[in-house]
Amino acid sequence: QVQLVESGGGLVQAGGSLRLSCAASGRTFSNYVLGWFRQAPGKEREFVSAISVSGGSTSYLAAVKGRFTISRDNAKNTVFLQMNSLKPEDTAVYYCAAGAIKGLATQEKSYPYWGQGTQVAVSS
Repeated sequence: QVQLVESGGGLVQAGGSLRLSCAASGRTFSNYVLGWFRQAPGKEREFVSAISVSGGSTSYLAAVKGRFTISRDNAKNTVFLQMNSLKPEDTAVYYCAAGAIKGLATQEKSYPYWGQGTQVAVSS
């Protein structure tokens, strides 16, 4: 089992920045691909970003590429999502997820472990 706890969400004006963190406990953190997903009101949850076990490979939703950066610190069992130039359409609950998988999966079903989510609200 892997337990994930997100933090860092909040309310920010358009153009601002937030840094989300996800702390993991349980099984060996460094064995897992980590992902960030988000769910806006009335919409399905969507993939945002993923990072490989080593941190050497990353993947992003086209809408956030160039604005968001995913990183991980295996020594601290933490994954981060740095979000810059935020837009109102980035408003959502953001979830981190972990999976012992190959490749940077974008499907929810590839990740068996999930955090409880953290709310991000971007005002115009």
